[in-house]
Amino acid sequence: MELLDVSDPGAIGGYPLLARLGEGGMGQVYLSRTVAGRPLALKTVRAEFGREPGFEQRFAREIRNSDRVRSPWTTAVVDYSPVGQRPQWLATEYVAAPSLAEWVQHGRLPERSVLALAAELCGALGAVHGAGLAHRDVKPSNVLLGRRSPLLIDFGIARAMEDSRHTRTGGVIGSPGYLAPEQAGAGGSGAPGDVFSLAAVLVYAATGLGPFSHPDEEVSAAVLLYRIVHEEPNLDGVPAVLVSLLRSCLAKDPRKRPTVAAVGALLERLGGRTGTWPQLLPEALERDLAMREEEAHALVSAAGQPLPVAAVPRKPEDRPTSDGAGTADPPTAGFLRRWRSGRTGWAVAGTATAALIAAAGMLVVQHLSGNDASGETPSPSPTVASLPASWAGTWVRAGPGTPTADGVTQARTDRFGVTLTLHPALRGELAGKQVSKVTEVGTGRELGCTEALQLREVRRASMVFEAVTSHPTDQSAAVSCPKGNIYVVTMTGHDTLGLGDEGAQSAGAPSTLTRR
Repeated sequence: MELLDVSDPGAIGGYPLLARLGEGGMGQVYLSRTVAGRPLALKTVRAEFGREPGFEQRFAREIRNSDRVRSPWTTAVVDYSPVGQRPQWLATEYVAAPSLAEWVQHGRLPERSVLALAAELCGALGAVHGAGLAHRDVKPSNVLLGRRSPLLIDFGIARAMEDSRHTRTGGVIGSPGYLAPEQAGAGGSGAPGDVFSLAAVLVYAATGLGPFSHPDEEVSAAVLLYRIVHEEPNLDGVPAVLVSLLRSCLAKDPRKRPTVAAVGALLERLGGRTGTWPQLLPEALERDLAMREEEAHALVSAAGQPLPVAAVPRKPEDRPTSDGAGTADPPTAGFLRRWRSGRTGWAVAGTATAALIAAAGMLVVQHLSGNDASGETPSPSPTVASLPASWAGTWVRAGPGTPTADGVTQARTDRFGVTLTLHPALRGELAGKQVSKVTEVGTGRELGCTEALQLREVRRASMVFEAVTSHPTDQSAAVSCPKGNIYVVTMTGHDTLGLGDEGAQSAGAPSTLTRR
């Protein structure tokens, strides 16, 4: 993790940049945050990929595909660049955890942890394959050793880049050392190829080497590909309980490999079960996770509220310094230096992941289209400081409520109605109010809240509001309505507003509003 360079922008896509996390195959990776304060990893796309014919369409397609996979082990993209915008970028939830590739350099996983890792990754691939898709790039750097469970990242995203490489050079798709023989040859791959790669990753977790690598050697990709196609895997050092299973997964013929479901069933008989990972974390990994989590929290907290692009000093003479030649370092600067000096060489590149933000609530802009309400693709511009007149009016819609909720942790509700009234306003001024009407099943109680909204931030096609006051819609109801909720709304058409599911808005709310 490093301080921002003088060449780095202050924000990308409306997201403030806080630090450099590293540089991966896609491009530079930055630490950022949502308006609600959730840490993000924002990955930029190298210019050469963006110039490839058809890359932009593949990039968007693979992100949409990845969103079809929902599981505790796979993750979803939070936001990404509209078509036509440069630089292209991808925002994912930041997970403060080392990749398997990083961690094994400092200690192999014990047998029980390898079994648990195998079971969890089988669950991840089962979700991918269940959606009719394949990952095609399962490798140690795409496995994060998270606290609650391992995470399989970069699903679909790396594939868009690799498709471009394959088209341009005739090369293979995947990572040498972990891809299946059929990928090394014809380049085609599916679920059996993921099983092969999974086994190769587990060999690495247990031994510190891939099944086609030898100790203390540096070999070219061509040599690794030759071994994958023509040589048998080296399973020395693999726990005896796993040797037979991994050997079957590493079969040259994809038709002879077991399915992910079969692998998971056998692992359970061998003692590898999902849900046991948190109890089997090595002590050193526990300490590392705690340190990373503390670091990320300090950086995001120190950043405070995100600044508009125009307010962030980018010129060398304007940047904070520590030598008296400018203003004092920001709070994060010294922290970053201490972090780097205390953990030399422990880069965080590759530890970013996309995740479904499960907390129901904030009305979040998704930026899935590069068009504004006029249908034209706008060029990048400084942050606007007022709510446009086109947003003024009353917007309404009803959602389904939560009629099948458990009634304990979440109330069962009918027809969740939302009325959003807006008027032109400058940043920092009151811009309108939101009225929620929702009835509890069985009791008929009104559980909605009425909130006065202050315009907090303006983006290209979205507005960020904060509820500065809040009270029950039914004044006689004993309902708690805390103020301070954050809402982000995007205009998806002249008469429609799009709503998301992060933060303050309750489950069962409508996903869109229409002009009344």
